[in-house]
Formats: sequence, C-alpha cells, structure tokens
Amino acid sequence: MPQNEHIERHTKLYGKRFDAEERARKKEARSNVERAAFLSKCKGLRAKLQHKARHKEKVELKRKIKEHEEKQAGAKPKEKPAPKNAVPAFLEDRAIADRAKLLTNSIKQKRKEKVGKWAVPVPKVKPMTEDEMFKVVRTGNTRRKSWKRMIHKFSFVGEAYTRKPPKYERFIRPMSLRMKKAHVTHPQLAATFHLPIIGVKKNPQSRMYTTLGIITKGSILEVNVSELGLVTPGGKVVWGKYAQVTNNPENDGVINAVLLV
Repeated sequence: MPQNEHIERHTKLYGKRFDAEERARKKEARSNVERAAFLSKCKGLRAKLQHKARHKEKVELKRKIKEHEEKQAGAKPKEKPAPKNAVPAFLEDRAIADRAKLLTNSIKQKRKEKVGKWAVPVPKVKPMTEDEMFKVVRTGNTRRKSWKRMIHKFSFVGEAYTRKPPKYERFIRPMSLRMKKAHVTHPQLAATFHLPIIGVKKNPQSRMYTTLGIITKGSILEVNVSELGLVTPGGKVVWGKYAQVTNNPENDGVINAVLLV
C-alpha cells in the first residue's frame, strides 16, 4: 500500500458513516466563520499573505459570477469597431518588422554612445596570478603557519588609515610601496600634473584588490584636481576626477595616469 493512503483504503473496505455527507456540508458551512476568526487574529507577514490569497479568491469569484450573469442574459461581448484605414492581414507583419528594426537600431545607438562616454585609454589588461601579487609570509615558532600575505605591488592607503597589530594583520602593505601622488596627464591640455590620490575606485584584476587599494596597470584612481582650476557648467570647482593608470608602477617606480575627461 502506498504511504499516506490508509484513510482511502479504509473507506474502500468499510465504506463511510451514514451521516458523512451531512457532516462534510456542516463543516464547509462553518469554515467561513472559522476562517474569519483566524484572519482577525492574524498579524504581520502571515496576515498580509492570508489577505492577499483572500483577495485573489474574491476577484476570481466576481469574475465567475459576471460570466454566469452574461451567459444567463445572453449578452454578447462587444466587438471592436473596425479601423477606418484597415490594413490587409498579409501587410500587418511588415509594420511590426519595421518597428522592431527601429527599436534595435536605437538600442545599438545608445550602447555605442554609452561605450564612447566611458572609453578608457587601456581597455584590456593582462590578468595577474596571486603569486605575482602576493608573497606568502610564514609565521609561528616553527614557520608552519602561512595565512599572511605581503603585497608586491604599489598600494594606496588613506591618511586616516590605522594599521592592525602586526600579529593579526593578514595583508601586509609595505611602507616603501605605499603611494600618495600620481603623475596625471590631461589629454586636452597635453600637460602632466603631480596630483594627490583620493582613492582606488576600481582594480580590473579583482574586487579584493580594489578593497586593499592595490594599484596596477588599468586601475581607475580618483585624484584631487582642485589645483587645475576645473569648473562645472554651474560654476562649481571640480574637486575629484577619475584617472586610469597606463604604466606598470612596480617597474617604473612612479604612477603615470591619464585623466578621464
């Protein structure tokens, strides 16, 4: 016998009570009162879910009643009046195709504009392995623990940065590889400025490297351009702008970047 079918089996073997149908009818009649009492006590998310389900039931019930009434009255659904300049069926697809073509063209144009707006000097960069980025630092009396990492690349830390106690520091950023300024070239002015770095906004290698403030080729930096005297159309002085790193700072010893105008 399949599981959970013992009640059906009992009914087949011994039949139902003589008043089973009457009891079922009375139970169904009581169900509305019991449900109303339950809904009145419901609170919070359960109440919302229960009311939503009840609303769906009411909508469905109203729809069925309306359909029944229309059927009884013999009312036919109103037909839409034919348009004045009716198009033959074989020409209807043509208009749809034209509309679809226009839509795809407009989407392509928008994509091109977006790409052009955010075009960067270095669109692709060579991916780096973890061995290139970090050096494993072994700790403990027997040098068996290897959970610490020393960063090989240039990094940026803010002025308010407080280093963790060396014993608990997982990623070590050496002082000699911390940078505060970058050589930023303005493409329109064709001039280079030595500007302070505000932060590392995006490192294309990994999100973790962005969080650590590691600077590699292709990274997007935010630099302080208040010295340049750039002004917005509204007359406000521009304080920070993005620039992309165009060289390998660890090889050259300096950070060269191009301002994204």
